[in-house]
Amino acid sequence: MSKSALKLLIYSAVLVGVIAVATSTRDSGKTVGEVKDTVRVHLNEVLNNSFSEAPAGMDARISRFMSQWQLHGIQLSIVRNDSLLFSRGYGDADEGVGMGPGNILRMASVSKLITATGIMVLKEEGLLSLSDTVFGPRGILNDTSFTAAIHDKNYYRITVEQLLRHQGGFSEAGGDPLFSTRTIMQVNHLSEPPSAEELVRLTLRRHLRFLPGTTQSYSNFGYLLLSMIIEKVSGEPYETFIQDRVLRPAGCVDFHLANNYYKEKYPNESRYYVPSNEPLVPKYDNSPDSVERCYGGNDVHALAGAGAWVGSSAELARFVASIDGRHGVPDIISPESVREMTGYTDHERFSLGWNDTNPEIGWTRTGTMSGTSAFIKYFPDGDCWIFISNTSTWIGPRLPRYTSGLFSALRKEYLSKLKKQNLFDEIPEDASGKLTGEGAGRCGSAGLDGSSR
Repeated sequence: MSKSALKLLIYSAVLVGVIAVATSTRDSGKTVGEVKDTVRVHLNEVLNNSFSEAPAGMDARISRFMSQWQLHGIQLSIVRNDSLLFSRGYGDADEGVGMGPGNILRMASVSKLITATGIMVLKEEGLLSLSDTVFGPRGILNDTSFTAAIHDKNYYRITVEQLLRHQGGFSEAGGDPLFSTRTIMQVNHLSEPPSAEELVRLTLRRHLRFLPGTTQSYSNFGYLLLSMIIEKVSGEPYETFIQDRVLRPAGCVDFHLANNYYKEKYPNESRYYVPSNEPLVPKYDNSPDSVERCYGGNDVHALAGAGAWVGSSAELARFVASIDGRHGVPDIISPESVREMTGYTDHERFSLGWNDTNPEIGWTRTGTMSGTSAFIKYFPDGDCWIFISNTSTWIGPRLPRYTSGLFSALRKEYLSKLKKQNLFDEIPEDASGKLTGEGAGRCGSAGLDGSSR
């Protein structure tokens, strides 16, 4: 047997084993440790740009888009009916380092889709209900310090589902608590950035802006609360639970919560860039230092499930394929949970974790903050396109609108010309000796920042 054929056989066998164990774990209630110990191969180790050849003209079209918005680097992954057809990087991951599919990047509010899935996993295990209240003596977060901080009793009405749908009654018109650390420290005379618990206590002193469930207002704070609910109900740190009970069962082993500074980034994590004319900003910890907004302008790690995850577009594609209700990749949640997460009433109502799930135009999830923009577009025909950039632009959260236009143009011109393959399940035999290079390699520590939408 040739070396290339042997590599293919080993890769395929191990990945099949991972899928089987992940599926049996969800069905049988076995501990997650078994999944953790079984995962030996992951996409970020084995993929590089050579596995995804772009049809003539496609690279030039993408390069023009990058030039238009001054993007240093991007990743693009394309899935059709749960098969990964294409995954590659463009531009730079760092100074002098090309972007590959194995690099990991901040994904901002795309993190909310991961958090929502974690809630559904707990719901399926009977450990919570979407109708459970969050605060008060009968709430999940019934800590006495939280209850003592509440003066507006309407907080006791907030449910888990309302947090998922941004209907909790919070309004960030007066400042997003997760992006106002410096101000919060000054107003409350704090010598150190507040912990998540302290931030919640301080925020609970405010009156709600509307009666929970009556309307919606996008809230990062609500998803911080969901992260804390996951910790309280599971008895595990949020990151540990999500990695062990959500991501590893999906075959995703290279997702991590971000840290704040370039020196703390993971070995295969991209550098982040802001517009060249953007001035330095005060450091989030109330020190006199000035920094690039993407490296210390905000306490990114504190975003947790609202916006702190880093990962590759390839593994993100694998995750989405595991919660989409299709059969090509085993789902980690039940068909009922998929229907609940993607159920659609109208454009005035957020879906669970997703921005929008209009069946006529597809499902979308966006994420934007300083140094990154991420966009998932799941089309009604089963295609899923995923874009992540390591650069923020002056139009901020509006970039996904233009990225959607790029997707439409590429689908029309090049989709039928892409090589028919499934990089989830196999590496081409002619890839022998190409398992290293740009974007390939394991990680070990993180970075993130801005205004998460």
